[in-house]
Amino acid sequence: MAFVINHIHLKAPEPRSTAEWYVKAFGFEILSDTVRSFGDRRLNCVSPGGLIVNISSARDGETMADGDAGSHWGLEHFGVDSDDLLADMERLGALGAPLIEGPIDVPGGNLIAFMQGPDDVRIEIVQQR
Repeated sequence: MAFVINHIHLKAPEPRSTAEWYVKAFGFEILSDTVRSFGDRRLNCVSPGGLIVNISSARDGETMADGDAGSHWGLEHFGVDSDDLLADMERLGALGAPLIEGPIDVPGGNLIAFMQGPDDVRIEIVQQR
């Protein structure tokens, strides 16, 4: 059986404002906005490429640790394609996403940069060559 990534799930103290940032930043579409039976507000979104991204608050009684936009073990970042990395870095910066690292010209590869999205999510911007 071939496995396909089903979705990415982000946790946010204000899931609606976080989802709206991804709509502005990357053209996501918000598919639904509900409060589930265990108390979290969950927005189901889809990226222009069809990847489902769920954004939810804490569940009832759930304590969340702070996010970390730096390099770390485990799921570390997600990447998005860009036709113009420098222009997108400037545009995302204007939306409140600080530059963490880059631009990096990967020898024999792509031009990349890492930005800090809402709730300390690490996002890689990739201009393919």
